[in-house]
Amino acid sequence: MVNLKGGAHKTTASLMIAATLGVTRGGNVLAWDNNETRGTLGWRGVPTEHHRTAVDLLHDIETLRSPSASNADLDPYVRPQGEMRFDILASDEDPGSAALIDDRAFGELDEALSRFYRIKVIDTGNNVRASNWLAAVKSADQLVIISTVREDTFNAAAWMIDEPRATGLGEQVDHAVTILSHSSKGKFDPTLRSRLLAHFGAHTRAVAEVPYEQQFVDGTHLDWNRVSKATKKAWLDATALIVDGL
Repeated sequence: MVNLKGGAHKTTASLMIAATLGVTRGGNVLAWDNNETRGTLGWRGVPTEHHRTAVDLLHDIETLRSPSASNADLDPYVRPQGEMRFDILASDEDPGSAALIDDRAFGELDEALSRFYRIKVIDTGNNVRASNWLAAVKSADQLVIISTVREDTFNAAAWMIDEPRATGLGEQVDHAVTILSHSSKGKFDPTLRSRLLAHFGAHTRAVAEVPYEQQFVDGTHLDWNRVSKATKKAWLDATALIVDGL
């Protein structure tokens, strides 16, 4: 999930795609906050008793490398999301921490986690030149570009498309799916919407739109039962486009 601007709905998209996959496919899905410092994915999920993060898992990575390792060894680090049937791996949540996840750390985590999850939905940070951001994009089977129907998030996504192309990752962009998220109820510029559809339609494999949802504006943890049927249907269609590319 990529866009270089905060507030572009990357975290919302990560949660909804992971939940849609978990509910529809029946588990083996991880939503992973790959922000190089502090992300918000862990806060937006269903709370758990522990507060461990990707940094803690990295410190104990040898446990998962053992031939006898099982899903139970992940329990102290990931946060199960109940009936939505996916887990969350949060980024560092300590404001005083100096820990960083770089490209090497991403690779170690990715290799270990791939033993236990069929699909990993990776939420990213806002720094296109961060080594862990680049590592996630390079390894992705399917890049998903997220943008609200706003000029600022559109510009950030449009600029971001140029950066991977300049670094030899143009194929990832050509194969990408774009999701346009409506952040205001019944309030959007139809001319801007047409521009976004045309732009991303020309630069990526497919474009999907998802409606405004009041629950997402609240900033609380995702409650699947409160999400409207229309919103679930739109995210199911968007997720189907993503799965088509796997």
